[in-house]
Amino acid sequence: MPFRFRRLAIPELVLIEVDQFGDHRGFFMETYKRSAFVANGIAAEFVQDNYSRSARGVLRGLHYQNHPQAQGKLVMVLQGEIFDVAVDIRQGSPTYGQWVGLTLSAQQVHMLYIPPGFAHGFCVLSEIADFTYKVTGEYSPDLDRGIIWNDPAIGIAWPLREPRLSAKDAGLPPLAEADNTFVYAE
Repeated sequence: MPFRFRRLAIPELVLIEVDQFGDHRGFFMETYKRSAFVANGIAAEFVQDNYSRSARGVLRGLHYQNHPQAQGKLVMVLQGEIFDVAVDIRQGSPTYGQWVGLTLSAQQVHMLYIPPGFAHGFCVLSEIADFTYKVTGEYSPDLDRGIIWNDPAIGIAWPLREPRLSAKDAGLPPLAEADNTFVYAE
């Protein structure tokens, strides 16, 4: 099987280890197979693919999109290395406000599935990082929201102190003041 699925400390977050088949010509790997994902509890319907390139020290996030265009994400690094973070923002969740962070790199060949109800962000650890992700809801500027990267109530242990931020990301509110429509459902 080309994929191994591992639930993380917040069990809705899933790390997917991918097998890469290589020889003297290069390599081949599957990056998504619906049947394997569904068999492992990820029945998401992806509707849009995104690609970004960022330089060392850039931090993007923490982003989410409200209903009805809430987004689940399947993220992967194609080049370089990032520290990737997901924060549970589902009101009433036993892990509300908690976060999981891990390093993803092109050499490691892992993906992370982040369902709707989580804010997502990453910072770049290498000179350049190419990052791709599938989403379950199309981008909607009217529903685009976020949380400030250094909210002390969340306490993310980012691996850099002074990231390079967009003006939009620098002005995001803390979780306690965020426009958030997510409610936990068992």
